[in-house]
Amino acid sequence: MVDFVGRRQELATLERELRKVADGVGGERPGRCVMLRGRRRVGKSRLVERFAERSGAPFLFYAATGASPGDDLARLARDAQASTLPLAGLISAARPESWDAAFDVLGAALPADRASVLVIDEVPYLMDAEGAFEGMLQRAWDRVLETRPVLLVLIGSDLSMMETLNSYGRPFHQRGREMVLGPLNPAEVGQMLGLDPADAFDAALVTGGLPLICAEWPRGAGLWDFLGEALQDPVSALLVSAERSLAAEFPPQAQARTVLSAIGSGERTFTNIGRAAGGIGATPLQRSLELLIGKRIVAGELPISTRPSKDRRYRVADPYMRFWLHLLEPSMEEIERGRGDLAMARVRENWTSWRGRAVEPVVREALARMLPDDRLPAAPAVGGYWTRTNDVEIDLVGADRAPVARQLLFVGSVKWLERSPFDRHDLAALHRHRAALTDEPVPVVAVSRSGVDCPGLDAVYEPADLLAAWPL
Repeated sequence: MVDFVGRRQELATLERELRKVADGVGGERPGRCVMLRGRRRVGKSRLVERFAERSGAPFLFYAATGASPGDDLARLARDAQASTLPLAGLISAARPESWDAAFDVLGAALPADRASVLVIDEVPYLMDAEGAFEGMLQRAWDRVLETRPVLLVLIGSDLSMMETLNSYGRPFHQRGREMVLGPLNPAEVGQMLGLDPADAFDAALVTGGLPLICAEWPRGAGLWDFLGEALQDPVSALLVSAERSLAAEFPPQAQARTVLSAIGSGERTFTNIGRAAGGIGATPLQRSLELLIGKRIVAGELPISTRPSKDRRYRVADPYMRFWLHLLEPSMEEIERGRGDLAMARVRENWTSWRGRAVEPVVREALARMLPDDRLPAAPAVGGYWTRTNDVEIDLVGADRAPVARQLLFVGSVKWLERSPFDRHDLAALHRHRAALTDEPVPVVAVSRSGVDCPGLDAVYEPADLLAAWPL
């Protein structure tokens, strides 16, 4: 199935955990727990459904809705009716009115003579500030569930809350193994869509590697063909996925949502973000940024240098969300009234400049994954460098640590244009900026979509080289 391109490792991990349950590795406590987290729309639920279906083990897949405690417990009774647990009828018949009672019935419904799988999806919907659900889950696990041959899979999209579930001092601390499911990486996107390396990076930037969006991309189609179709359909996954994720993350009046839009529009500094967000004060702006960073929606980065800096910059962490906020959200009303052509014109007009900056974090990740190689040494930290006035800006800085480095390992420039190779003018600019950063003759690197046409570089990387950082 196309939505499982690149999920072999995650499926194998779940299968190993289930084998440990079946083999009774825990002795009198054979139960095991996996806590799976990942951003919305990356395919967590489908991954676990696929695993459970092909495992051959009886399973119950329950998905919380967050409507109300009563509705969520009623949903458990309904989901039990679709379960393959032999005694699932106990749950639907009991109709428990509290999670304490629900866990008791679940424990009774689990087979004692064979391994089974129990899935609770969207766990953050069940969690509360007082930790009551976590306490009930901990008691049920310690007293009943862990004594059964069951693999309990807890799934959640709110990354910070899922991390909290297993953090020190919380009731369920160290009772499960943490798993993180990310989006499809550029190599997986390219394999799924049948694209060459350069086009695979374009597709990864637009879709963010979200399987649901990739599934709507016709295999082998170019970027503009895909956008031409998606922007004419107001309910396409490309258009609605961001809206649904944001609606789930933030109430309509949340100030953090306004701050996110300001960052998505292209503002990167604290002052400019505050101005673009309507001139909000420094304290509420700082709170909003902390919330966005805590939810892993925004990244706050400092320049890498041998000298400390306070010039923090902010960016939307997810490529798809960056694309949607900057190029699609301003056109949503036009798309809804059938003028997707106007949205397409906006994307075409801004595509080159937007892509040039959006690809930089992906390039940094690729280099961090692939080094050392025959061109450059290992770089524990790969980032960028800039000054407050932007008179010096270096796309790539490799160092022994970040943000304050003891040793700089290389500097580089990213030029991501069609039919415009990295040339001697680009090299001269890179040398000038290196001199502003360090007096040391550290290696100079070019990352170019269209190759290079000048000597004097210590290393050159093109799309195919970068794509190899993610082995299939």
